[in-house]
Amino acid sequence: KKGGAEAGSPYSARYIGSLVGDFHRTMLYGGIYGYPADAKNPSGKLRLLYECAPMSFIAEQAGGAGSSGRGRILDIEPDKVHQRVPFFTGSANEVKYLESFLAAK
Repeated sequence: KKGGAEAGSPYSARYIGSLVGDFHRTMLYGGIYGYPADAKNPSGKLRLLYECAPMSFIAEQAGGAGSSGRGRILDIEPDKVHQRVPFFTGSANEVKYLESFLAAK
């Protein structure tokens, strides 16, 4: 579903605190979900194999996208079982828009 800039409505922030709950809300109402890397967790906090990849797969099947901010989550080859990555998912256009800002860094 379209949300944010695509729907012509202003962005708003929502955070339930649960990946699945926040992801579900994003799929229902549109927009983008993000859990970026930060100074404390430079590799991100969510696990690639059993959090980010499954949600990215579902998002892509629904016409959305899943990204690390630098590229498609499903293209990342894991180094470790518990590998962590930054994670953004939602509308394909919103994710692409976000990546354009992160690429400029």
